[in-house]
Formats: sequence, C-alpha cells, structure tokens
Amino acid sequence: MWTNSEDKALRERAEAVIPGGMYGHQSVRLLPDDYPQFFERASGAHLWDADGNKYTDYMCAYGPNLFGYGHEGIDAAYIAQMKKGDTMTGPSGLMVTLAEEMTRMVTHADWAMFCKNGTDATTMALMIARQHTRKKTIVLAKGAYHGAAPWCTPLKNGTTPSDRANQVFYTYNDVESLEAAVKEAGDDLAAIFASPIKHDTFVDQEDPAPDYARRARELCDETGALLIVDDVRAGFRLARDCSWARVGIEPDLSSWGKAIANGHPLSALLGSDKAREAAAHIYATGSYWFSAAPMAAAIETMKLIRETDYLERTQALGQRLRTGLDEAADRHGFALRQSGPAELPLIMFADDPGFSKGYAWNQALIKRGVYFHPWHNMFICAALTDADIDQTLEIADEAFKVVKEAGPLPPVEKLAILATLSD
Repeated sequence: MWTNSEDKALRERAEAVIPGGMYGHQSVRLLPDDYPQFFERASGAHLWDADGNKYTDYMCAYGPNLFGYGHEGIDAAYIAQMKKGDTMTGPSGLMVTLAEEMTRMVTHADWAMFCKNGTDATTMALMIARQHTRKKTIVLAKGAYHGAAPWCTPLKNGTTPSDRANQVFYTYNDVESLEAAVKEAGDDLAAIFASPIKHDTFVDQEDPAPDYARRARELCDETGALLIVDDVRAGFRLARDCSWARVGIEPDLSSWGKAIANGHPLSALLGSDKAREAAAHIYATGSYWFSAAPMAAAIETMKLIRETDYLERTQALGQRLRTGLDEAADRHGFALRQSGPAELPLIMFADDPGFSKGYAWNQALIKRGVYFHPWHNMFICAALTDADIDQTLEIADEAFKVVKEAGPLPPVEKLAILATLSD
C-alpha cells in the first residue's frame, strides 16, 4: 500500500535547514500533491522513495539515466578508478582518452573540455563565442532552457538587468523571427544558441525544422558568429552524434551533460577547430571538473553507445508507450497531446488549460507506481523492458478511469505561482 509518512517527516526537517525545503528542478512544489520528494534507492528503470514505494521511473533523474540506474559495467569502471584515484592534484590520462572518444563520435567536434553541470558547459560556450568573435550579443530562443547561471536562469530573482544584457530572443523554428533577431544584434553578434529540439516546459515539444536549422547555420557563416547547440538534455538520446545531425547541420560548439556518464557527475563542451584558439584563451575551471572516476564511467558509457542497440530500443519502447497511452486515453474518452521524440516524451491532456486533468491523472499514476511528469519532457532509458511498458499501460488505464469518475476538476491552484516567481 502506498504511504508517504517518512517523506512528510523529511520535508518538515528540510524546511528548517534547506531554504524553501528544496530548490531548483528537484523541488516537487509545482507537481501534483503527494509526489515524493525524497528517494532511498534506484536500480535499472526503477526508484524507491523514502517510504519504500516502488516506481517505474520515466524521468531518469531528469535525464542522466540512459542505461539504467546502477549499471554494472559503468559503475564497475567508476569504482575501479575510485580505488586508484579520483579528484587528484591533476587529471588522469582518462581525460585525454575520453576527449578522443567523444571527438571520434561527434562529427563536428575536434576538441573537448570537461566540467560538471550543463550550466558550466553552456557558460563556457558563451565565453568562447565572445572571445572568438570579440563581440557581445547572443541570440536565443524564447522559453529555452540553457542553465541556471545569472545570464540564463529562467527565473530572474536574484539577478540584475546587466546579467541579461546583450541578449536578443527569437521564436524557435520561426525563420523570420530568427532573421529579425540577428538583424537586431547587428554587427555585435557573437553566437546563436539553439536547443536540439524545442523542449520548453508546459508547451508541446517540436523537432527542429530543417529550414530553421539550415538558416541558423547560414546566418552564423554570414556574420562570423558561432552556432551553439545545447545538447545537455538530449545528447545521445536522439542520435549517436550531435542531435542536429538528424537535420544535417553541424554546429561550431555543442554542450553536453546528463547522460554522458550515465548519472556520474560530468558534462562537456565539444568544439570545432574554428573555435579552438578562443577555447584555449578563456579561463574556466572547477575543483572537481577533472575528477577521474566520472570520466572512467563516461568512457564505458561511450562504449555502450557505440556498440549496443540502446538507441533503437529506446525509440521502440517510447513509441510503444506512446501508442498504448493514446489507445487507453481513447477508451475513456480522453485525448492526449504527446509531442517530441518518442524517447523524450512530453505527455499532456488536450483541452486541459488548467492542467486539472493532467495533475489528477499523474497523481493517480504515482500512487500506483508510475513516475510521470505533467509538464516536463520525460526520458526513456535502455533498462526499461516490454514488461515495464505493459505494466505502465495497465496502470495508466486505471488512472484514466479515476480521472473520468472524478468529473469536472478546478484548475491547479499551485500553478498560479508561476506568474509571481520572477517578481
């Protein structure tokens, strides 16, 4: 039976010693009631919360879990290197090996730099673009997420207008909007930032339109600016290359994180020879950026990416889930809005402006052992099985029944806070 007494106790303790009780994307304050905040363990495609409730997990730690929590081969490589040395006075030779592996795998990449978080990698990309061009202005898509530093955090609390200076925004996939933004930047354009897909929260996802991606490349070539693809979230989930390889476009820089070491803390910035000299002349570092054990895990992860059918499996599993959910929703008189690639699904209800159906459905799922997210894209990991998908679809069917029997529901009040978070 599902319980949450231990989770509630931990939340009460957290309120006393952690600002707001929790912060960042790991906070569940904007999720349906009773979503667990604290977890005890994870294995494969499953999570156990602090109360011992088990979930089939479709968030994958918000992306890092690609081959399964606690993957034996990846963790063995990590542990073996830990025993030899991890954070040392200098990096191990694994740093060179990993750079060689990633530049062999990613077509546009001639060099690699390593850090810890996606924000580190996107911020380095920004600095390199400005150093390379000796210009300041960057062009970004409205609503896109590129990290949590003052220049890019989605919530402006604690930042100043100068933190956001020299930025011009465009609408993703809108060529005219992109061209207008570049024109506004004028002779000061340093870079165009692009997400691998439109994976903004609360709205449907979109693949990059070929004409949009191609025009972004052309505009950078015409102006001397650098094209940056922020592949932190989607890297190696859509392709065994940079995600924009799917539309035949090579960026100058690409930022990576999350899945590259299957959950061990590591991120990367990859670049072309064009930007090599600029990359060599910025200063960026961190006490733990050169740790050897996560790099050992990443090398093993690269091997699995290269040698297994993980990509085809996750695509097939995601499509099977998508088809089954549509069928189950239809049986109960609902329609879903399923957008984006099947391996990074975003699942919302059609005709649900107040998110009431979606929240009720997700709450019913969580209490039956399926961890979905109502407004953020999810992730399919290679550890999922057909049996997991079958069980998820059975539970989803039950949850649709719960929502149908509940009748009309009011809008989700907690989402009203979104309008005030940046005040």
